[in-house]
Amino acid sequence: MKTEIAVILGAGILILSGALPALAIEKDMCDVPMDQWQPREKLEQHLTAEGWEVQKITTDDGCYEVYATTEDGLTVEAYFNPETFDRVSPADD
Repeated sequence: MKTEIAVILGAGILILSGALPALAIEKDMCDVPMDQWQPREKLEQHLTAEGWEVQKITTDDGCYEVYATTEDGLTVEAYFNPETFDRVSPADD
């Protein structure tokens, strides 16, 4: 019985320890202080100039989350660094 509990606890620790790096990456995906963020309107202008049709811009995990149609006609949910407007990928991509 003690062996079974130890195995279950050990497996749980391994599972959780494997998830922690992913959580850390997601937390740091867009680690930018708010006073360094550019306005979302500027991001929309930038994307429109590249041929995107922006439906909505929100914030998620410290990033700008954009719902748009690209110049190629693809519907996307894309994440951008709010300081640089570089496109970033969520940890689960």
